[in-house]
Parts: sequence; structure tokens; C-alpha cells
Amino acid sequence: MIRIPEHLLAAITQAAEAAYPLECCGLLVGHEADPGNFTLTRVEPSPNMAEDAGGDGHDRFLVDAKIQFDLMRQLADGPEQIIGNYHSHPGPDARPSEQDRQSAFYPGHVWVIVAVPDGKAGDITAHRFDGDTKQFQQMQMTPT
Repeated sequence: MIRIPEHLLAAITQAAEAAYPLECCGLLVGHEADPGNFTLTRVEPSPNMAEDAGGDGHDRFLVDAKIQFDLMRQLADGPEQIIGNYHSHPGPDARPSEQDRQSAFYPGHVWVIVAVPDGKAGDITAHRFDGDTKQFQQMQMTPT
């Protein structure tokens, strides 16, 4: 399960709508209270660098490496850590895509996905990537 404060959920959906028809992206910061139970404490938005990496940003995302590494240094060994990422899918599907599966480099991280059909945020789902099976497992998402 992941607990997400309403104001952070609103920030994610606003970013998704603003990026449409491209994918938005960013990092999820929080902590794992006990195995499999996460609490989100903040989000760190990133420009979608997919276009700079040879993609087009319509069906993939890439978080800015500088933002990620700076955040990792800032958090160090403190109580908060990068627990995953968020991104949008321009269209009605908030399930992880094959491109997402191929881009999952951190087993156990949470992926929050916002569907954006016709420019308005729709379904929002959360998933964890299982490094053993190389598949996503849907998680319960609880707004707080």
C-alpha cells in the first residue's frame, strides 16, 4: 500500500494535465514504514528527458539524471528516500506499459501512473516492480 497526501496527488495530476500530450514525470520521496507499506512525503518534478534521449515523450519518460542524483545526495541516509516515480500516460490507460517494464531499473520501487485522456487526468494507479518476475504488481493507493 502507498499513502499519498491529497495535495501531492493534486500536484501529480496537475503536472500530468500540463504535460499533455506528452508524459510528465518526477520522483516520489517518502519512507517504507514496514515492508510493502509506503508513505509519500513529497514529489520532485522533473522535465521529461525522453526526447533528448532519442524518444518522443509521447510513450516514454526519462527523469533528469541531475535531479535524481542531487536528490539522492540531499536525502543521503536520512529517514526519507526515493521510493519510486510518477508519470502520465496520454490516453485512458493507467496500467504500466511494455515500455515501462523495460525501463524499470529499481526493483521494489513504486510507480504511480496517471491516465490523461483528452488532456484531463483520469485513473491513477500505483504499482511495484518485482525484480524476480520482471512484472508490475498493482498496489493499493490510499489518499490521506
